[in-house]
Amino acid sequence: MFRSTSSGSSNGYHYDGDGGHHVSGRRGRRLSRGRSRAQGNGNGNVESGARVSHWQQQDEGERPTPPCTDFDKAYFNSYAHVGIHEEMIKDRARTEGYRNAIFQHQNYIAGKVVVDVGCGTGILSIFCAQAGARRVYAVDASDIAVQANEVVKANNLSDTIIVLHGRVEDVELDEEVDVIVSEWMGYMLLYESMLGSVITARDRWLKPGGLILPSNATLYMAPVTHPDRYNASIDFWRNVYGIDMSAIMPLAKQCAFEEPSVETITGENVLTWPHVVKHVDCYTVTIHELECVNTSFSFKSMMRAPFHGFAFWFDVEFSGPAIFPSNIEVPSSFVEHSNSHNTDDKQRKKRANPNDALVLSTAPEDPPTHWQQTLIYFYDPIDVEQDQVIEGSLELSQSKENARFMNIHLKYSADGRLFVKESVMR
Repeated sequence: MFRSTSSGSSNGYHYDGDGGHHVSGRRGRRLSRGRSRAQGNGNGNVESGARVSHWQQQDEGERPTPPCTDFDKAYFNSYAHVGIHEEMIKDRARTEGYRNAIFQHQNYIAGKVVVDVGCGTGILSIFCAQAGARRVYAVDASDIAVQANEVVKANNLSDTIIVLHGRVEDVELDEEVDVIVSEWMGYMLLYESMLGSVITARDRWLKPGGLILPSNATLYMAPVTHPDRYNASIDFWRNVYGIDMSAIMPLAKQCAFEEPSVETITGENVLTWPHVVKHVDCYTVTIHELECVNTSFSFKSMMRAPFHGFAFWFDVEFSGPAIFPSNIEVPSSFVEHSNSHNTDDKQRKKRANPNDALVLSTAPEDPPTHWQQTLIYFYDPIDVEQDQVIEGSLELSQSKENARFMNIHLKYSADGRLFVKESVMR
């Protein structure tokens, strides 16, 4: 539902509805990542050394196994498509970044037991085996696990890597693990995120002092200006081959901007320093903590420009109890990052300390990844002056319809006008 709470200032938000809005088709590629890799129906082939069972609530305080819903089954089926994995593997910032992080922590991995949560094709499991892991449990609920097992065999790694076709919630290991590796991040970090499965694996199997890769994640937001995008989608209708089609503009605005859009912007589109929406410590975060994220923000525009909406991006940090030197050349998508976050003014600190952990960033100023950035556009831009304050609040919550969906409640004010925008990212 979109609406304006100001008198006489609508900015186009006069849509009233009782539900969310489906995201655009471009999101369908990533949508199928909905995180079948680690959350499946628990029915599949299990290699020796581990087994699948229905992990029911037995001890006091233990969470019951979440059910497998129709949403889950649809995600699992789509995730068996090789195109999803091709897109991710071809993202060199992502894949080379994980490989470099694994080898940077080789001292923690060599001779140790690793679980790869949501292994997909098994590429991260193979990196861990190459780094000297004694045993790797590659867990995936999608049928891609069958292909992963064939990849393991083709690379003569069956003695090291055990592919488990089932959910982390259902799979049982006969031993604790020293390391958890997982590529769990979704759009806006938490959308369709399978971080809950990583938390489950951590609480069930990780030894005290064990390593989690990545270890931390941070979600950012910032106001943006993007006149080229607005002109291409909206102003285009003013003159179409000499024909006035401006009557279509209201519908064009609704179709283009009513839902979050995943696209690539640059640092030139960002009006000011970003705000930290949520910092996640993978060693301590709880499942309950992820159900609802709230933040208040206050920006001061660094320039005079049309304010078209907000952009969201994230970075993840690979660190552990200690950082060991690596002889591997680090790709340009990795930047040095301070372990501390300025939570007082919620501004992102510069990454200047060369001794700090490696960070894989999806920020506009960094090389593009398949995550891109997530944009929430307004129907009509707001002109802001240099040093003008933009403030408001944001709530991200798991949808009751499907926990993989994200409810977005955005309240913001600029130039004395207050607006509210609500949607569901599906």
